[in-house]
Amino acid sequence: MTEPLLVVDDLRVAFPNRDGGWIEVVRGVSFTLGKERLGIVGESGSGKSQTGRAILGLTAPEGRVTAKRLAFRGTDLLHCGPQERRALRGGRIAMVLQDPKFSLNPVMRIGDQIVETLQAHSKVSNAQAKKQALAALEQVQIDDPARVYKLYPHEVSGGMGQRAMIAMMLIANPDLLIADEPTSALDVTVQLQVLAILDALVVQRGMGLIFVSHDLRLVSTFCDRILVMYAGRVVEELPAGGLAQAQHPYTLGLLNCLPQLGDNRHPLPMLNRQPEWAL
Repeated sequence: MTEPLLVVDDLRVAFPNRDGGWIEVVRGVSFTLGKERLGIVGESGSGKSQTGRAILGLTAPEGRVTAKRLAFRGTDLLHCGPQERRALRGGRIAMVLQDPKFSLNPVMRIGDQIVETLQAHSKVSNAQAKKQALAALEQVQIDDPARVYKLYPHEVSGGMGQRAMIAMMLIANPDLLIADEPTSALDVTVQLQVLAILDALVVQRGMGLIFVSHDLRLVSTFCDRILVMYAGRVVEELPAGGLAQAQHPYTLGLLNCLPQLGDNRHPLPMLNRQPEWAL
C-alpha cells in the first residue's frame, strides 16, 4: 500500500495560561492525506489554522506541539533538525496565508520575493530565477507578469496579491500546499478564479492540498473530503458531497445557518452550542 503524503495522529497544540498551566487549542486531531484536496472547516478559534501551522513548524515559540505521529513522506516532523525543517518548509511543504497585505514584504518588489523563495531552495542563477518567477506569475493567470514582477505589494489589488502569494509558494514545486483561508479577503468573482487556479495546479502537479476555511459551502464544492473542527478537535469527517449525511449537531447547526435563496427566515437561525461538543 502506498504511504500517505502526510500522516497526522493525535496532534495536540497547547499554550501556557496565566495560572502556569496549559490550554490545548488543538486536541487529538488525526487524519491522513494523499494527492487530494482536504478541507478543514469550523468557526474562528476552532483550531484550523493552528493545525496547519503545527504541520509546517510555525507554532509560536511558547507553544507545545505533541503527536503520536506527525510525518511527511516518512519524515518525522516533530523530531527533524532545524536545517531539515527549513529545507522542507517552502520547498516541499508550502503555506498560502490569508491576506497578502500582511503576508508579502511591503518593502520588496513582488518579483524579488518570488526569486528569493526559489533561490532559498534551488541553486539557480539570477537570470534563471527571474525567468522561472515570470513563468510562475503567468501560471497563476496574471496577464502582464513582467509588469507585476516590478511592482510593490501595495500597488496590486487583493486578488492579484493573492495570486502572487500562490506563485511564490509554488515556485519551488512543493508536494503539499496548506492554504489558510486564501479567499476570505476576496470578492466572489476573484474567489472563483483563485480556486480554479489552485484546482488546476493540484491536478497538474499531483500535490496534496489542505484548504482551511470557515465557509462550509465553499469547501464542499471544492474539496474531496471535509474535516469539521470545533473547540480544537475534529467532530466529523465527511466526503465533500456527503453534507446531507452529516450527523454531528455542530455540523448540522452550521448547515442550518447558511443563507437560503428564496427563503425568508425570521428570526435568523443561531447556532445553539452544547457543552458536550467540546468534550
